[in-house]
Amino acid sequence: MNVAIFGGTFDPVHRGHLRVARAAQKAYDLGRIYFVPADIQPLKQRQPVTPFHHRYAMLVLATLDENRFIPSLMEAPGEEARRTPSFTIATVRSFRSLLPKSDRLFFLLGIDSFLQIAAWREPESLLREVEFIIASRPGFSLADVAKALPESMRPKDAVSRLFQRQPATGDLAVGGVTLHLLAGVEEDISATQVRAAAASARGLERMVGPAVAAYISKMHLYKAAGRRRRKVVSIRGQK
Repeated sequence: MNVAIFGGTFDPVHRGHLRVARAAQKAYDLGRIYFVPADIQPLKQRQPVTPFHHRYAMLVLATLDENRFIPSLMEAPGEEARRTPSFTIATVRSFRSLLPKSDRLFFLLGIDSFLQIAAWREPESLLREVEFIIASRPGFSLADVAKALPESMRPKDAVSRLFQRQPATGDLAVGGVTLHLLAGVEEDISATQVRAAAASARGLERMVGPAVAAYISKMHLYKAAGRRRRKVVSIRGQK
């Protein structure tokens, strides 16, 4: 079976995330997509984040009618004194140990996140241990994707110039790995827009659906004043 990990902060999950997941499921015949909210994002440690239990609860509500979408507790926080950043390489290896050997494992993310891949923990190993599905959008070329790779895996300048003329679509074999570029799915909703809508009480349900909108309202999340956000833990590290 083909299985995908969809990682992120999901603060909060919104219809753009679900649109990308549905497109990836159809394009790559994914039997399951595990939505894995991060406890502590290594590259966003100084940004305030809604407590994990709220973000996980919203994922449960958002995926109730999607039997192939599974909210995961893989990166749930442990004891406060032992909390560490949510490194993707560790999550991928944990999934590998739990899945049947015959399963094909993918990692789903947006192109903006992929452009930071060289700063993640053990990027070369990660790219070889899991197949990446990258939700692309207009304005990006294959050269942008190739240049984001760790230096040891980047193509020569001549190849990069050739890639510059080609949009970020299809499969890209480079640096000993194959990247799958999922085009035609524009995530035109951002978590920042959702939080602004929650604070102003305007248009929230359109972005997140009725169940998640009701939860946000009931729990008083994303209010402009007195927002219930956890204290950011300062720990060095990369994604």
